[in-house]
Amino acid sequence: MSEFVDYAKIRIKAGDGGDGAVAFHREKYVASGGPDGGDGGKGGNIVFKADDNLSTLADFRYKRKYSAPKGENGRGGRCNGKKADDLVIRVPRGTIIKEIDTGRVLADISGDEPVVVAKGGKGGWGNTHFATPTRQTPRFAKPGMPGEAFDVQLELKLLADVGLVGFPNVGKSTLVSVVSEAKPVIADYHFTTITPVLGVVRFGEGESCVMADIPGLIEGAWEGVGLGHQFLRHVERCRMLVHVVDVSGSEGRDPKEDFEIINAELAKFNPELAERPMIVAGNKCDLVDDDEKIEDFRKFVEDKGYKFFPIMAAIRYEVDPLLDCIREELSKLPPVKRFEADPVPVVAESKSNKKEVTITNHDGVFFVEGEWLVKIINSVNFDDYESLQYFQRVLLNTGVIDALYDAGVKEGDTVSIYDLEFDFVD
Repeated sequence: MSEFVDYAKIRIKAGDGGDGAVAFHREKYVASGGPDGGDGGKGGNIVFKADDNLSTLADFRYKRKYSAPKGENGRGGRCNGKKADDLVIRVPRGTIIKEIDTGRVLADISGDEPVVVAKGGKGGWGNTHFATPTRQTPRFAKPGMPGEAFDVQLELKLLADVGLVGFPNVGKSTLVSVVSEAKPVIADYHFTTITPVLGVVRFGEGESCVMADIPGLIEGAWEGVGLGHQFLRHVERCRMLVHVVDVSGSEGRDPKEDFEIINAELAKFNPELAERPMIVAGNKCDLVDDDEKIEDFRKFVEDKGYKFFPIMAAIRYEVDPLLDCIREELSKLPPVKRFEADPVPVVAESKSNKKEVTITNHDGVFFVEGEWLVKIINSVNFDDYESLQYFQRVLLNTGVIDALYDAGVKEGDTVSIYDLEFDFVD
């Protein structure tokens, strides 16, 4: 059995764009044929795609860096470089991708469509783009834009309709095994289940749900105590919860106290879980020596607003009414939760936020380069006036304009920032 890994950190780097070419037309009997350098090709994207044949992130323990290929450089004869192929990274369905530096969600790989997480750089312009009536033989071209690069965190959050929660050894694995085709390892000791177990529960023709046995929680799990804390993230996607309680107290614990402790752990880990629809299943009823104990626990649970079902999971006693209730509740609930990608954060405009740039001057064209500028350019809509104003403020407040003055720029000179070009206005 492969190791269950649901968390990994990797480095992804999209391909850089190919460089534009500096070339001139050469043909017999044609003098001064002019520039004909082609553009560079676009770098490859980093693409993530769900693969249902994968169930863990174990592969990412051994390979930590993923780089897409660079676009081909331009050539003479106005030949543009070839676009690079995308690098497709396959992950288990339900994987969340977050940027480590900012914590923002980049993608939720839960659907069938591939998702571009890091974009390849655009190819640089060849020298044909820089020919003007006064500059007929430009001997320079644009380098390709660098591809996006991130340190990312992969988190697998299982896609399940129903999550079974409760203390260790209360019968969650047994319940999954009798209502689905899942075959978890079951034994009479704590932490028999050390990985989440998924099972498909079939209600009838064309109707089913996915049930997840979340490994046993204990008090303090949200802080990292015991095994359960490793798997709390899998509860977040569940549309509803079934809280399995050992009503017999066979482990020497009080069922009411167990119920309160687990609910508190869920709420501390994520307050939204406290609001998730929940049904309570009182298991091991055959071990209760006094039926009044079961009724007392029923009243305790129902007074808190939860439905209660006494069951004996091992022999499937009274399990069907529980499944009927689950089926009815799921029909009222929205689909499994998806995590939306967060927008690119706005870069601070503080006047003290000076950034490093490299400026080179080729025949009156000032090339500005800086890795931090790539993210800015990708986030600005140059067709929108307010967005353009924001970009101008960033250039001013980060010291780019001052650096251009230091490099000798004058009004009317051409400024080129990767794939953006404009005339400088004093």
